[in-house]
Order: sequence, then C-alpha cells, then structure tokens
Amino acid sequence: MRQVQCPIQLFSRRFPIFRVAQVRILVLLLILGGLLAVAQARAAESSEPAAIAHLQLMVSGLSAPLDFQIARDGTGRFFIVEQGGTIRIIKAKKLLAAPFLNISSIIVSGGETGLLGLAFHPQYKANGRFFVNYTRRTNGQLQTVIAEYHVSAANPNLADPNSARIILVINQPFDNHNGGQIAFGPDGFLYIGMGDGGSGGDPQGNGQKLSTLLGKMLRIDVNSGSPYAIPPDNPFVGVSGAKGEIWAYGFRNPWRYSFDKMSKRLFVGDVGQDAWEEVDIVTKGGNFGWNIMEGKHCYPPGANCNQTGLILPIAEYSHSEGIAIIGGYVYRGAGIPALRGLYLFGDFGSGQLWTLQETQPGTWTRAPLLSAGFNISAFGRAGNNELYVLDYGGKLYKLVAG
Repeated sequence: MRQVQCPIQLFSRRFPIFRVAQVRILVLLLILGGLLAVAQARAAESSEPAAIAHLQLMVSGLSAPLDFQIARDGTGRFFIVEQGGTIRIIKAKKLLAAPFLNISSIIVSGGETGLLGLAFHPQYKANGRFFVNYTRRTNGQLQTVIAEYHVSAANPNLADPNSARIILVINQPFDNHNGGQIAFGPDGFLYIGMGDGGSGGDPQGNGQKLSTLLGKMLRIDVNSGSPYAIPPDNPFVGVSGAKGEIWAYGFRNPWRYSFDKMSKRLFVGDVGQDAWEEVDIVTKGGNFGWNIMEGKHCYPPGANCNQTGLILPIAEYSHSEGIAIIGGYVYRGAGIPALRGLYLFGDFGSGQLWTLQETQPGTWTRAPLLSAGFNISAFGRAGNNELYVLDYGGKLYKLVAG
C-alpha cells in the first residue's frame, strides 16, 4: 500500500524554502505561546488580593520578651518586659543598654513563670507609679505577686528598685496557667487576669469556684485602701463565699487582653486545653465556661454539659491552626486603613495572625492576616494606636501597610 504523506512533509522535500518557513512558523508559535503564558500569569497575580499588612523589624537583642507597654508620658518610649526579670526601654528605635527595672533576683522564671506583666498608672506622668506581675517561690510555694514600683526621681529611664510595695499575693497550686497580664481599664481600676492554677483540665475546678481568685478576671482599686480597695460595684461584693475582687470567671489562662479605645470593650484571648483557643468579650459578672466548656464545646470532649448561663466566645479556632492564643488589640491606627475597627490576634505556636470583624452586632468573622514565622508572645499598642508584635525569640516588629 502506498504511504500518504502530510502536506508539510511533501512541501519540505520538494521545495527547501518551505522547510525554512516551517521552522520560522514553529518558532513564532513558541514565542506567542510564551507571551500568552506570561500574560495569563500576570492576570492571575493581579486577581489575587494585595497584602494588607506586613511586619517590619524594629529592634532585636531582647531576651524572651513577653509584654509591650507605654507610659503615656509623652516621651514615645516603649517598655518591653523580659521573662527573666527585666524591663527594657526602646527609645527612638534604639534598645537602651541599662534596664528600666531588674528584679531577676527575687523571681522564678522559665516555662510559664517569670516577670509576666506591666501596667503604668494612668497618671504615671505625674505620680511615677507602675505595677508588675511576677512569680516567686516562698518556702517552696509558687506565688503570683502584683507589686507597685516608682520611677527614679533622678533618672526617668530607671525605676527605683527600693520602692517596691506588694499589692496582692496569690498561691499557685501548679507551675503553669499563671496568667500574666495586668491593665488599667477605662474606669481607672486595675484588671488582673488569673489562670486556673494549672496542671491540666483544671483538676481543682477553680475556674467555676467564686471562692478563689484563680481562673478569674480581677478588678481592684489601687488608688485607695491598704494595699488596695475592692470597687463597690464589683459583681460579687457581698455574695457569701465569693471573692469581692472577681469581675468575671470561668477562664483557663487569660494570657493577653486589652480594652478597645473606642467601644471600651474588654477583649480576652483565653488559652485552651487540648483542642480549642478562644476570644471572649468580658462582661461584668460573666461566666465564660471553663472547665465546663473549652471554646464552644463541652469539656471534656464528648461530655453532655449544661450551658445555661455560660457566655460563649465570639471566636474560636482548633489546634489544627495553632496551640496557644495571644490576645491582641482592636486596630485604631491611621497607617493601615483596611484594618481599622478590626480585632487583631495571633497564635504562639503557629505564628499566624488573624482579624475579627463584627459584621453585625454579636456576629464576628475571622480571617487570616499574615504568618509571622516566629513565636508570637504579645502584641503592643503605641501612643499613636499603631500595633507591634513581639517575637519570643528576641525581636520587636511593627505592623505596617502593604
């Protein structure tokens, strides 16, 4: 049988000029195909949303930083709490060599213990008062200590180590779940976040007991009383068997929390047990569920729990996305307009940052913002409302647009 050859083969053999033309056509097709692929790739890129924000390195050289605070005294300084017992100052983007305060000799640190929190008095510029939260061991007993210090009269970058006055001491049954944050609310009172006392699963049931300060949000008046007074409008004042300092209860370990400057609402990141991390908006006298619930789920898993009277979190995420929530702030800065009014928070283990948006009253939508690529230990808010992120590995970053 005679073979039938295609037209291109016939023309190539009989007329060499067609062979050259064939090569040129193939080259032209390849070039056009490549240009089309590039155009398609660029179109795909342009269809992806542009990054809203990223982290800009500001300072390195810190040692296990856990908290970021400002004194609101007009100096623009940042105060960074280091777990080992020191408070460092960042001034004009430079880390000062001398610590503002060094109490490493009187604390125990490591794991979930150490110097854990710092709060400047609302009138710090006039009275020089500030407060710290640390752990110590006395006769073998681990204790949470809230203490007051004063700035040095001679040097605004140094605290007076001899000015210490212990405000509150709470015995801890285990070495973990010690809380850490202290913060003055819009009402001028000092709020203290206390973990449930530790171990796992709250074996002593402290979260639900009104007879202990563990597993609670406390609210005290450091402007009166000796060493403090209990505000008369605290919800459990006068309740038999209840501690008057309690503002809200049912927490596992409210590590980091903040007040929104506009709404005055108190946002808390409560670290979960084995499965769920949660964000709560804390209200007076509220029961936030632990250890009846972990997040929006009965605890232990599979239990049939009574949720009557419990306040569910506004958001949660499972341990497939992280292992320990780090509460942040509602963004009220000017540098990143797309984030205004959104609550920002992160996770220590995964390094992920998210936003929460209240799409309608009481309904919140969570969305990923960025991946930090490090262990987030705390967020910070500067005087101009811009936000910062602490890397437990020793660095401070600023959240910037783009």
